[in-house]
Amino acid sequence: MKKQSVDIWYKINPLLGFIAMFVTQDIVLRFFFSKKIIINNNLSIPVNSSIILAPTHRSRWDGLVLTMAMGRRVTKKDCRFMVTRSEMRGIQGWFLKRLGCFSINQLSPSLSALRYAVKLIENKKQLVVFPEGKINKKGKKLVLKEGLYRLARLGARKTNSIIIIPIGIAYSRVSPRFRGKFSLCYGKPLFINDYIKTSIKEFNEILHSEMTKAEKIALNKVGR
Repeated sequence: MKKQSVDIWYKINPLLGFIAMFVTQDIVLRFFFSKKIIINNNLSIPVNSSIILAPTHRSRWDGLVLTMAMGRRVTKKDCRFMVTRSEMRGIQGWFLKRLGCFSINQLSPSLSALRYAVKLIENKKQLVVFPEGKINKKGKKLVLKEGLYRLARLGARKTNSIIIIPIGIAYSRVSPRFRGKFSLCYGKPLFINDYIKTSIKEFNEILHSEMTKAEKIALNKVGR
């Protein structure tokens, strides 16, 4: 029997998850940033929905900020991050695997990785996909990757309640600095069933527009 890729089959380690949450949210974020602003925009998510978070990607801090705003303490669901294979190497990869992250080859995704992502969606988990595909520090307009929409369409075959939440994340400086501020703003939720007949290009334009609107609000809150 072929051995499954260790990059995608790790479950969240309860003890490590608890420690990581305490260290990052109660110590690191609280100590590093002077102000944390979450703009809810009256966001209300049905409890039994599958959630795909689609945030802008401006810094390596984004994952911690997103987990603070939409992680287990808030939604009762862990953020399951889809990351690039390069991020899963070494000691960093060792921790990420055990905190619920899994890797995917952006140029040629494996069937096992795709099946795993769809399984998370089917099981009502909270999947995080950065549509820009990489850190886009200065917020240049990029063509969004096609993976998020493809995964949502595949997941829609298994469950009829998939919500994509565009998110804008902003910092008071382009490169976050000690005692700076950050802001996170939720955009308008997109119900995938409303876009089943929409082309990938059209959907990504809608998604990019909602992410940009949310980011502009977040930028304004941090003085940029």
